[in-house]
Amino acid sequence: MSTGTTKLDVVVSDVVPVNELVTRFHFRPAGGGLLPTFSGGAHVVVEMRDGDRPRLNPYSLMSSPLDTSEYTISVRRDDAGRGGSLFMHRKVKPGDRMVVSYPVNLFSLDLRAKKHLMIAGGIGITPFMAQTAQLAADGGNFELHYACRTASLFTYGDVLAERYGRRIHLYHDDRGEKIALERLLSSQPLGTHLYICGPAPMIDWVRATAASLGWPPETVHYEHFSAPQPGVPFDVTLAVTGKTIHVGEQQSLLEAIEAAGVDPPYLCRGGVCGQCETNVISCDGKFLHNDHWLSEEDHASGKKIMPCVSRFEGRSLVLER
Repeated sequence: MSTGTTKLDVVVSDVVPVNELVTRFHFRPAGGGLLPTFSGGAHVVVEMRDGDRPRLNPYSLMSSPLDTSEYTISVRRDDAGRGGSLFMHRKVKPGDRMVVSYPVNLFSLDLRAKKHLMIAGGIGITPFMAQTAQLAADGGNFELHYACRTASLFTYGDVLAERYGRRIHLYHDDRGEKIALERLLSSQPLGTHLYICGPAPMIDWVRATAASLGWPPETVHYEHFSAPQPGVPFDVTLAVTGKTIHVGEQQSLLEAIEAAGVDPPYLCRGGVCGQCETNVISCDGKFLHNDHWLSEEDHASGKKIMPCVSRFEGRSLVLER
């Protein structure tokens, strides 16, 4: 997606506090009717107009793919973040008109799998809400293991347990409960696919354990959107347009390029899809790579950058765009 892509005008139909950190938002089409179809694991990019500063954040769709009368997302408040979650929590109210992207799925179910094993942490439960609804409707075989810090923060754990019974396994960190991961992964039938969404350390732990047990890489799926990190301001020159752009402390490189009137492509804005990958023409300084797309070799080469989440520190940077 980029700013030239068709977007969806929606109305906030409901805002529902779920717990002390998470709030759910319901969107309906501004003109009535139905929203575009999507599959479990899809996300939308929500546009927020915070004064004169636009914010665009990706959020997983958690509503059932069987009902496109509305889209539903859940947003975890991050008091130390860049402000997108705070805007949603503090300023968005029922009746507001907003703009969201068409759904994009970078975390889709592989329907060839004989079984779907899902592991979630914290707010990472949201894509599984849609995926379990899709699988349950189709008679799919799935099992979900969901870990959270405390019972009060178990977003939708009780809902899932009520819907799917023994397919759902809940773990409370404050009770010392932990997923017996090696035993769980070792006991799965042939043809099982693994899906992971949650904090980065949990994703790394599950992926590393699966790899050590011989799980084929094509059967391990994960989703983790990185948030752009603040940093030292810097300037960048775009070789094609000839523009020199200043990137502020709280601004991503992608946001700065967009603010300068350039329309770069993107899908996730979280460093995982590869859509905004950009070639580096020259640089004098160091890169701060925060993406999950480029290889270690790409990072070391100094020839590529993902402007949605990565930064630069140094005297000069020239990009191809």
